[in-house]
Amino acid sequence: MNRRYLIPLALVALTLSAGCAGFFGSQSVSDEQLDEEPPSPYVWDNDVNAHITITENARFQAVYRVDGDSMELFRRDGFGGRNAIPVSAVRYRYPNGTVITGTEIRARGGAIDRSRSRVSVTFPNDTAGGQFAFTSSSTPKRFSLPAFVNGSYAVVLPPDRRVDVFPFGKVDPGGYEVVADGDQRIIRWESVETDAVSVQFYLQRDLLIFGGAAAVLAVVGAGGAFYYKRRIEALRERREALGLDVDAGDDEFDDGPPPGMG
Repeated sequence: MNRRYLIPLALVALTLSAGCAGFFGSQSVSDEQLDEEPPSPYVWDNDVNAHITITENARFQAVYRVDGDSMELFRRDGFGGRNAIPVSAVRYRYPNGTVITGTEIRARGGAIDRSRSRVSVTFPNDTAGGQFAFTSSSTPKRFSLPAFVNGSYAVVLPPDRRVDVFPFGKVDPGGYEVVADGDQRIIRWESVETDAVSVQFYLQRDLLIFGGAAAVLAVVGAGGAFYYKRRIEALRERREALGLDVDAGDDEFDDGPPPGMG
């Protein structure tokens, strides 16, 4: 092979191998991400298997009761595949109340690795029966995530958000209750056995804005209909004034023969 092609081919091969390593392989989540401080303290003291707090900046904080030695964190795409979710402020809380960071999970024999399709978390051997927490990104006015654990769930909405009015609010799966806690609402399930939990919510003022817009559109529509009705009536009156709409006598359209042919 001509030597002038060797260097470009070598660069292409190096690029592809590096890309495949990131695409198919796994990478460790950085220590800085793992040990970040959470936006607000995790709600460790709860009575559910999964406690999720949605914040106003399209993020959420999740606390799960661990019932195994590992967990995979991901979102499903629209084609049935999986995509890893970004994680930060990783913590583990032992049953005795001791809390360790993500890097301490690694130091104690665990692992937290990220691939294209998932974040794989392996807990240390001495972590049975504790709680695992992390912070990640969400979507404005909508939270959706696979049910990483089964059992009881609680999703805390940001202040002044509601789910009562369809189609602005929608919760899946069914069988939930909404509990008021000051200006916040908590959606609770006694047991979630489905593959995912999804909550679409709205600001209370959104309904006022939508109602006002609907009222304006109704007034504009009524005004437009009245305007066009008046225009049609005015045109009819004008045609009548010009004699365009006057009915002709019967003789004008007599079916008899033409003149001179009778």
